[in-house]
Amino acid sequence: MNNSFDDKNMAAVKRGMDRDSLLLKAVLRFPASQDEREVRIRNLSAGGLMAELPIQVSRGDVVEVHLRSIGWISGHIAWVTEGRIGIAFDHPINPKDARQPVGATESKLPYYLKKLNAPAVSPSKLRRV
Repeated sequence: MNNSFDDKNMAAVKRGMDRDSLLLKAVLRFPASQDEREVRIRNLSAGGLMAELPIQVSRGDVVEVHLRSIGWISGHIAWVTEGRIGIAFDHPINPKDARQPVGATESKLPYYLKKLNAPAVSPSKLRRV
């Protein structure tokens, strides 16, 4: 029996079902250069997103994305096409959190995002050893 839904087809179907289409603004940061850009998120899933970005970037570049109600998320550029990019997150997120009202608590952040979103320590607070 020839089953038309092999593993490859099922992955494509699942990938399409897991996405949340939306229009959301976010900040994209390139840690290597500390360059920040505002981007428009077109779709979001637990593992990544698609955004509009009018500048040239390379596949594999390390990035961080700031999504409201979630905070900074680390990842890398998975694909690039004319005016759009795909970002694969280093750790999964709950995409529904991005739709929460601004000012919602970030205390529910997973442990691996808390360090990335922690405020910078003032040099005056550091001790000499």
